[in-house]
Amino acid sequence: QVQLAESGGGLVQPGGSLRLSCAASGSIDSFNAMGWYRQAPGKERELVADITSDGSTNYADSVKGRFTISRDNAKDTVCLQMNSLKPEDTAVYYCNGYFVLYATMKRFDSWGQGTQVTVSS
Repeated sequence: QVQLAESGGGLVQPGGSLRLSCAASGSIDSFNAMGWYRQAPGKERELVADITSDGSTNYADSVKGRFTISRDNAKDTVCLQMNSLKPEDTAVYYCNGYFVLYATMKRFDSWGQGTQVTVSS
């Protein structure tokens, strides 16, 4: 099973930027899509952005125009560039990769351990 490891979290002031990286222990081509999720205290985990194997992207409305997801197949990494950060972006951010076994239409997910992003003055 491909392992995922996030890096790049930290403390940033409102309006600032951070870049999260997710390194995979194997080929990210094994996933149908990769993405970033986040979970704030007392809230459910939510999708922030994802990118398919052909490069199609999808963003949560709350981050459109501020966050950009990208992938580097040669380096087996996925990044999330976060600009114009707001206090409400504070959460633990998780890297995710999934594939669907089409014979059964069952989805298999891999998750990183998470990285804390705190936006505060």
